[in-house]
Amino acid sequence: MKTVCRALGVARSHVHERHHRSEDWRDGRKGRAPAGDALLLAEIRQQITDLPSYGYRRACALVNRQRSALGGTRVNPKRAYRVMAQAGLLLPKAPRRRQSSRTHEGTVAVGHSDTRWCSDGLEIKCDSGQTVTTTFAKDCCDREVIAWRAWEGKGLPGEPVREMLIEAVEKRFGSVEAVPADHWLEFLSDNGSAYIAADTRAMARSLGLKPINTPVCSPQSNGMAESFVNTFKRDYVARMDLSDAATVLAQLPAAFEHFNEVHPHSSLKMRSPREFRRHQAAQARRSPVKDAALRCE
Repeated sequence: MKTVCRALGVARSHVHERHHRSEDWRDGRKGRAPAGDALLLAEIRQQITDLPSYGYRRACALVNRQRSALGGTRVNPKRAYRVMAQAGLLLPKAPRRRQSSRTHEGTVAVGHSDTRWCSDGLEIKCDSGQTVTTTFAKDCCDREVIAWRAWEGKGLPGEPVREMLIEAVEKRFGSVEAVPADHWLEFLSDNGSAYIAADTRAMARSLGLKPINTPVCSPQSNGMAESFVNTFKRDYVARMDLSDAATVLAQLPAAFEHFNEVHPHSSLKMRSPREFRRHQAAQARRSPVKDAALRCE
């Protein structure tokens, strides 16, 4: 028996217990709905009604955020998975992506805000045949879309990118002259003409940014911006009214605001970008007080 159990990788005590169970034994964990599952299901349905592309982790994060605001008990994601599975609310698994022959071993994410920003562009096709082009600047630590520009038409000219950079610097540092001279802030983008233009690079340097570009045919090097494009199209553009360019442009501010304020990120412990920034600010305020207390001791 010992040799068989070792070969099967099971405990002898468990085999012995199962062998001596009575015929009327039933697993009490099955077929029993814990108290509160109906309420949890209602909360999940409420959260995903307007966000049908959210999986169980993000749905659970939104429920926990609402419960925390009301002083309630947090929910384990495994329980949310079970409840959503029983109700048939789980999303189908995404198909496995084809691996690129050009492996990327670098890291785009950084540990502190305003250390590296990334940028990319995306096009939104309208039912009228028009196209809306959008570009954005995103922080590679807190994932907030700091600034963005959108217009009707194809192509990504340099002027909107330069205006976006000025707005991003003003939002994060107060003014275009407020970036410290010794502050290291990279601006990561691909090799699009709007980013490699001499005027854009000169503007970035004058603002205190260091423009860097990805290697040719290596979109993984700007993976955070590429991932945002996929997320934005899946969770926001897919639910928009795409009648014409004017209708799409009117919906973009709310979409970017929702991403910054509400959208949970697994890398931020299921916090939204601004929720994460508020958490960082609160920790920074507590640290000097804690250090002073330690010095007094």
